[in-house]
Parts: sequence; C-alpha cells; structure tokens
Amino acid sequence: MALFRIGGYGERAIPIRGEGVYLRGADMRDFPAWVDLRERSRAFLTPWEPTWPLDDLTRASFRYRVRRHAEEMSRDEAYSFLVFREGDDALLGGLTLGHVRRGVSQSATLGYWMGEPFAGKGYMSRAVRGALEYAFATQRLHRIEAACLPTNVASLRLLERNGFKREGYARAYLNINGQWRDHLLFALLDSDPRPLRPPSPG
Repeated sequence: MALFRIGGYGERAIPIRGEGVYLRGADMRDFPAWVDLRERSRAFLTPWEPTWPLDDLTRASFRYRVRRHAEEMSRDEAYSFLVFREGDDALLGGLTLGHVRRGVSQSATLGYWMGEPFAGKGYMSRAVRGALEYAFATQRLHRIEAACLPTNVASLRLLERNGFKREGYARAYLNINGQWRDHLLFALLDSDPRPLRPPSPG
C-alpha cells in the first residue's frame, strides 16, 4: 500500500489502503463529515488533545487546515491524513506523520485521533499499520516516534500492538487540555519486527 502522489489544495490524492480502511489528505468536501464527527466526539477527545480554539469547528478554520496540510506535504514537513472505512467511506478519524526530519535522522512523529463512535473497533490499529508501511516503504523513513499520556491505556496498547517500544518518560512534554502533561515516549524502527496480521481491536 502506498500513496502515489500528494494532491494539492482541493485535490484528492490516491489513498493509502489498509485492512478495511484507507487514508488520504483532506479537502473541503470532507468538512461536513469532519465537523460532525469532531463535535460528536468532543467530550471523548478533550482529555487527550490540546485545547480546541474557539473557531476550531468553523468552515474557515477547516479551509486553513486543509491548505496548511497540503503545504506541509509539499515541503516534506508533515503528512496529514483523514481515516475512512472502506465500503461506506465513513470518516473515522485522523492520523499525522509530523515533524519529518531528513538527513542523518530520517524520522517523523506519529499522532492520531479517533471519533468516539468508532473507537475500540480496531480501525486505528489498521490505519497506523498502513501509515507505517507508507512511512517506511514509500517515504524511506528510519524511525517513527510517538508519545502518549500514561493514563491513555488505549493509545498505549495500540502502540505496543503495532511494535512500538517504550523508550522513556518526558516530564511536562505537551500541553494537553490546558495543562503541561507528562508523556510516555515510544519509537519504532524500520528494522523492528511488526505484526504480520491486523491486530485485535484498539
């Protein structure tokens, strides 16, 4: 599975396909589904995310988000995708390979969110597997890093099921929901063993 080209602003790129899910860059046609899922999942997502700006769910904010993501992709700085379910094209969540570092590093940082109606059903595990294939095989990255709150058991288990290894503990690492929070640090190398089949729900 691979992303063969990155579409510009307003274009739909050929998606990354996984086991029952696919990932692609957002465009303005995704706004209704995105705003509905984010609003319905607000209470579910709030404990794990940075504080939402007051205009976060507006069309103008989404338009800026789409444009910024396309620009970051074109500059090889970050690769942001929406995650969809195959079959009915339902929007499930989002995933980003951010802070891309080339040269002697060849690394990026993994981040993701899942809408509450679809959490715990294995979709994000499959999306992460697809993103890792893309990161290592297509983008030729060597190392993918991730961080999660110690209390976010679902995220911790997702990373471990996909082969990530715990490497450390960072104090006051990210500002989450208005507070500087400690995080567990994980990483996966292109040479590390990974599950051969889709992991169980998570």
